[in-house]
Amino acid sequence: MPAGLHWLTYGLRIELTADTAALLRRARPRLPPGRPTAGRTRVDRRYAIARRDGAVTIHRDRRLLVRSRDPLAALDALESDAQLYVAEHARDRLFVHAGVVGWRGRAILLPGRSLSGKSTLVAALLRAGARYYSDEYAVLDARGHVRPYPRLLSLRRTQGRPRRIKPEALGARAGKTPLPVGLVVVCRYHAPSIGRRTRAPAPLSAGRCLLALLKNTVAARSRAALAMARLHLVVSSARAVVAERGEAAPFAATLVSWL
Repeated sequence: MPAGLHWLTYGLRIELTADTAALLRRARPRLPPGRPTAGRTRVDRRYAIARRDGAVTIHRDRRLLVRSRDPLAALDALESDAQLYVAEHARDRLFVHAGVVGWRGRAILLPGRSLSGKSTLVAALLRAGARYYSDEYAVLDARGHVRPYPRLLSLRRTQGRPRRIKPEALGARAGKTPLPVGLVVVCRYHAPSIGRRTRAPAPLSAGRCLLALLKNTVAARSRAALAMARLHLVVSSARAVVAERGEAAPFAATLVSWL
């Protein structure tokens, strides 16, 4: 029996329909953080999911988004598309690709795209006592403070699908309140090797920090004025460093010592 849901997320309304209630239940956790809303309102984006001939198909605004015999792969495509749409068009919020944790009333921001190691470093910081805000997006409000983006951590394995876990599984708690940014860390992973020394962290100027954040801002071109205003608020008050990192755990211990 067909089932449907209207979802309010960062000022945007997404309609999600499926040809069975069971399929809708599987798809709902893949939507960006938000809440159900009344159906008799405008809709900004529509997704329709169906299972036909052993494959799952997802249409976005009546155009085919994905068709796959692997239901999880189809849901991954839904999640990625919906997240990027919201990050691009969210009302009065700026989304920066970054891992974010809270530490003693301030946020540590780790800008970087997917597969850059953000989630691994965020997990190490949570084990060190930090609070979880996001392993994917820093969501900046009008004051330049970071808002929580409450989704499960996605920790990649050497083989198979990423493992999705709650911060409580790492002995941590999720942050609830907006935080000013205290530290921006622009880092790159280098595997430890014999005879090679890791470069010591170095201060990063406000201008270079802004460029690094802008490079990872989803709406940097479509909403350039908003992006520059919010990022200026961040770099005008936060400390910024550029660093190489080896294993996540010792580097996380170094990070928290800087705040």
